[in-house]
Amino acid sequence: MSTQIFVNLPVRDLPASKAFFNALGYATNPSFTNDEAACLVISDSIYVMLLMEPFFQGFTRKSLCDARTHTEVLLCLSVASRSEVDAMVAKALSAGGREPMEAKDYGFMYQRGFEDLDGHLWEVVHMDEGATPSE
Repeated sequence: MSTQIFVNLPVRDLPASKAFFNALGYATNPSFTNDEAACLVISDSIYVMLLMEPFFQGFTRKSLCDARTHTEVLLCLSVASRSEVDAMVAKALSAGGREPMEAKDYGFMYQRGFEDLDGHLWEVVHMDEGATPSE
């Protein structure tokens, strides 16, 4: 079995957050979804657990970060083309997200990002490995 990753994110409004990510094309796994948490399927090995803040707080003794004002992590997803980068960001903006930075084009890599409804930062990139600069 390959390693899977479950990214856990605190959210304030679970129904709104689920709707946001469903609008991006990610399905919700009902087997791991209830009133306190929702499991989003990003791929066969990547899942995002949206946890209501009080439920999330039960997993740590540390204070939660307000991702609308502080950055704790950047989540980055790769896609197959530049147009998919633009399409994903367009979906995020249509669903209520915002684009905090301008697009970056490094020739071999095209990158844009968005903030979800709770301020978590997501990068979407397309990398042309054939055009990657050598060291």
